[in-house]
Amino acid sequence: MATQVRDLLAETRSAGRLDGLHGVVAIRGGQTLLEHYDAGEDFTWGTSLGVVEFGPETLHDLRSVTKSVTALLYGIALGEGLVPHPAEPLLRQFREYADLAADPERARLTVEHALTMSLGLEWREDLPYDSPANSEIAMELAPDRCRYVLERPIVEPPGARWSYCGGATALLGRLIADGTGQPLPQFARAALFAPLGIGDFDWTCGMDGVASAASGLRLAPRDLARIGELVLAKGAWGGQQIVPASWIGTMLQPRLQTHWGAGYGYHWYLETIAGHRLVAGMGNGGQRLVVLPDLDLTVAITAGNYDDPDQWRTPVALIEHVILPATQ
Repeated sequence: MATQVRDLLAETRSAGRLDGLHGVVAIRGGQTLLEHYDAGEDFTWGTSLGVVEFGPETLHDLRSVTKSVTALLYGIALGEGLVPHPAEPLLRQFREYADLAADPERARLTVEHALTMSLGLEWREDLPYDSPANSEIAMELAPDRCRYVLERPIVEPPGARWSYCGGATALLGRLIADGTGQPLPQFARAALFAPLGIGDFDWTCGMDGVASAASGLRLAPRDLARIGELVLAKGAWGGQQIVPASWIGTMLQPRLQTHWGAGYGYHWYLETIAGHRLVAGMGNGGQRLVVLPDLDLTVAITAGNYDDPDQWRTPVALIEHVILPATQ
């Protein structure tokens, strides 16, 4: 099996389908199917790190895969009664914005609208991430990121349509921090990473010193794969229920459809590939955490194709031409 997957990797690389790949870890049935690292120029939030020789311990930006991890943290906090139920009114959790809550249209927002990215507020992340016109960048530059999100103009009824919004995740991060009384990284370390045996991580903060719930997490691919295995095991690890199993089921229930046709749950994408159900966290540059439940398979991918419109090609080629054939 090891020889087969290495041959498939070499063939796919020779065909020019793995540009920008930094690392991949695939685990099936608890056994490592593939672990591979390359060298390449890397960035953290737009700052070049130069050419990096990636390895098993090298931390890597997860970008928006962070959103999917934040959803897991929300489920842990909800299980402990520390954050509001998804059906709860959203603005009721932000009492300092009484003026916004007084707007009957905004008062319709619920926590679930943040979880499903269907707030119905004006938000543009289809612009370069080095531009202040990009809504996520504007949020990071704002003196109060949560107010910036919640006061965006209303463009449609909440829940009507999925619209990509890092601001929705920022709101969830704030609810977790307020409910647990801990900064997001501190809660993540105690509630998720330590139980999984993950010791080394970093969580980039915005200009306000608050960790970015939407895109700030840095992990090594091996540790990212552990999170995928946790999802595969319905929140259990080492005999301990880390994330409530009921939350895993709720989180991965399709609720809306993305503009390219994938389903969307609570900050996780839901698709089918080669006839297999796939759930995934996805991040700029080709970052992926992919779980295929019927194959008992988890794949963690890191790459450096940031802002490339074809960045999806490398992770798709890895899964379709290397990993899935090796499982046959």
